Amino acid sequence: MLMIFSTSALPSPYFPCRALPTPTSLGALCAQKMQMVCNCSCPNHDLKYDSSRLRNGYILHCGENLRRRFFLSFLVSSSLFPTLFSSAKTKSKNPYDERRLLEQNRRIQKENNAPDDFPNFVREGFEVKVVTSENYIKRDSGLIYWDIEVGDGDCPKDGQQVTFHYVGYNESGRRIDSTYLQGSPAKIRMGTNALVPGFEEGIQDMRPGGKRRIIIPPELGPPVGPSTFFSSKQFEVFDVELLSVQNCQRRTIAFYSDVVCN
Repeated sequence: MLMIFSTSALPSPYFPCRALPTPTSLGALCAQKMQMVCNCSCPNHDLKYDSSRLRNGYILHCGENLRRRFFLSFLVSSSLFPTLFSSAKTKSKNPYDERRLLEQNRRIQKENNAPDDFPNFVREGFEVKVVTSENYIKRDSGLIYWDIEVGDGDCPKDGQQVTFHYVGYNESGRRIDSTYLQGSPAKIRMGTNALVPGFEEGIQDMRPGGKRRIIIPPELGPPVGPSTFFSSKQFEVFDVELLSVQNCQRRTIAFYSDVVCN
């Protein structure tokens, strides 16, 4: 129960009435002051105040004070005890969750016959932690790669055509595409935006005859849609074998123009 620890008179200089005992409850205060209003009269005037009119007015005044004090007490209690009014749940992370998720990813990759030294992915929602051996190198762009074999010769430049084989995997180690199974290598000109950004970055410093495993983060991945086999927010892994680098030139015959690489 809200208690009042102060004495106050009716808010008018014409009522020098007696003080009320304190402390007392707000309901008792309203009753006593209402009785005080009825018993008091103005010493400077012969006319007496209408007791019923004052009584009704002061009841409204007391009710308004009660609502204000209740609202203030609610605000104070809300600020002091915010957890009592919050229904949100804090997510506690089990220290063994990461180990469990890692072992689960390894088990799934084993079932999918993932190649040796394949990276592991500890995924919890959209948060992914890539676990690799010391063979891998991570660039500032987020791209991760491992040179299985380093080739010879010059690295490809913009405008040149690269011929290569590749095998694509998802995070579970499942093979999603392969030029070996298709029976013919891929041929792409560098610098024409024909390749996935992470893929082009991964092979631009390879040398012919080289083999590299590339881990492409989602921000360097391809566009996602029904026409692709890529999933949103997924890492993709590619084993790439660079076969050759060729120079290209444009030729024009009458109204026909094309690019020839040799």
